[in-house]
Amino acid sequence: MDDRYGADVLAGGWRRQFQRELPRVEAVRDTVVEVAEDGFCGAVVSLSGGLAELEDRHGRRRVFPLGPGFLVDGEPVILTAPTATPSSGPRRTASGSFVAGNERARVARASRIFVEGRHDAELVEKVWGDDLRAEGVVVEYLQGVDLLDAALREDPPSPARRYGVLVDHLVRGSKESRIAEAIERGPHGAHLRIVGHPFVDVWQCVTPAALGIAAWPQIPRGIEWKVGVCRAFGWPADDQADIARAWQHILSKVHSFRDLEPALLGRVEELIDFVTA
Repeated sequence: MDDRYGADVLAGGWRRQFQRELPRVEAVRDTVVEVAEDGFCGAVVSLSGGLAELEDRHGRRRVFPLGPGFLVDGEPVILTAPTATPSSGPRRTASGSFVAGNERARVARASRIFVEGRHDAELVEKVWGDDLRAEGVVVEYLQGVDLLDAALREDPPSPARRYGVLVDHLVRGSKESRIAEAIERGPHGAHLRIVGHPFVDVWQCVTPAALGIAAWPQIPRGIEWKVGVCRAFGWPADDQADIARAWQHILSKVHSFRDLEPALLGRVEELIDFVTA
């Protein structure tokens, strides 16, 4: 006689016996998915740090973690990061240069590039990281151009150890330009190149088009610039963690050199040429 209850109701794996394995869908750009929890439906516009940003047909954008909880054509799926596909032709880096055949990083040169802060370093790494590793160039940040003179005295440049420096708001009459001019006239000027962009902060080096805005907001004097930007966009700006999250959102919009202002592009390329000459 058949055993209607099966062999062993306490056997391991009984929870998974009737579970259906969900299909996996890669979150490639323009893939349309629906969020099962609240019905938000949109196309994938960017990926960063395990998060997918979706944009609906009204232009509203929201960010969700990859994984289960999504629907495609009404069916539950697991949203995953795209897998890299090999290209038959020459591959380009985010800076637009061709990838060399041997992609192993070089041993770091003695020469290096200084930038003012962490955000500058992260932006340079995202766009020029492949080029810098191929050339063996290290990027360090100073926590402000005010500390450049002390850094040079502690570890001075030389003919075999050239320094390139990228400065924010390097315009005539600014504090930054006065510091740069004084250092270039000093004992380290022969083995140093200081260049900069005209913007208040490196955030503005990301083009408005990349962020989907008409222009960066004008922040009145007396208001800390990044705080003012966050408030103008309706983002939290109560502490440094809010500022950091705002920057990560901005950085996620940068995919290549096309998302950056030419005023920054030329200066970084100039510094790379200088320290690798």
